[in-house]
Amino acid sequence: MRKWLEDIWYGDSRLGLPLLPLAILFQLAVSLRRTAFRFGLRKVTRLPVPVVVVGNISVGGTGKTPLVIWLAGFLRGQGFHPGIICRGYRGQAGSWPQQVRPDSDPVAVGDEAVLLAKRCGCPVAAGPKRAEAASALLQYDHCDIIISDDGLQHLALARDVDIAVIDGERRFGNGRCLPAGPLREPISRLDSVDMLVVNGVAGRGEFGLQTIPGAIRGVADNSRVLVPDSLGTPEVHAVAGIGDPGKFFHSLRQSGFSPVEHPFPDHYPFVRADITFGDELPVIMTEKDAVKCTFFAGPEHWYLPIETRPKAVFETRLIRLLQLSGKKLKAAEPEA
Repeated sequence: MRKWLEDIWYGDSRLGLPLLPLAILFQLAVSLRRTAFRFGLRKVTRLPVPVVVVGNISVGGTGKTPLVIWLAGFLRGQGFHPGIICRGYRGQAGSWPQQVRPDSDPVAVGDEAVLLAKRCGCPVAAGPKRAEAASALLQYDHCDIIISDDGLQHLALARDVDIAVIDGERRFGNGRCLPAGPLREPISRLDSVDMLVVNGVAGRGEFGLQTIPGAIRGVADNSRVLVPDSLGTPEVHAVAGIGDPGKFFHSLRQSGFSPVEHPFPDHYPFVRADITFGDELPVIMTEKDAVKCTFFAGPEHWYLPIETRPKAVFETRLIRLLQLSGKKLKAAEPEA
């Protein structure tokens, strides 16, 4: 089903014409919901600290989470004490919100939440209601700024800076809303965000992101580093359960590997059999998938971390927007 839809969204859009009535109804529902929040018919929670939202208007991976990781490090370097909130997608915890630690169970709180806790070194809370997750961080941790991962459509939490991330290759597909197209909201929604960030080549009025692959590390023991030149063959198994597996496979090819591709659905709940192939080839996966495989991974399992870095003009614009938010910034002096 997903493959069929993507062929419509990013290929021959004529195949999706029967879905247009559903797309119109979806867009109408989105519009009515936004109107309800705009006119106070639905409650909006306003926090005493700045809120930076990172999200997108399309389904699938656009690079939101790597940008959130960079933002956390950048803001900490500016003297802030950031906290991160996220959905905890597919987490099976009995109650929400959940405080997330680097050793939290991804089955309970979601894979992205654990990844953020591992990489960011700051408090993380997960829950379907972003306002409740943010309030929990402010209650139990000394956060002076909140970053909301994938929060563009979560209008119950007021925000001071909206950042929309765009896939530089796929862009907006056929430009239609779900299910006839890949969009959660119409393209006009981007007129109301503060910053447009493109994972790829940026256009006018957009900020570009530089993507940098990191060292390939062991899933069970990340102190181990895989040196590509040490392998007798460039062939490896490549495992990806993310929104756009093709990007990961492309990254491996750019690094000199010849990947045997094993795409899985986004947020796939891996078991050991899924990453066992009965040969001696290394198995390389995404960092998000690695957090779900840590407990049953063997020495043949590796992951490729991806760093993202916007240009300096993005940093300047972000700080300026925070200063214009009208909220008192409690940041200390930037780190040396």
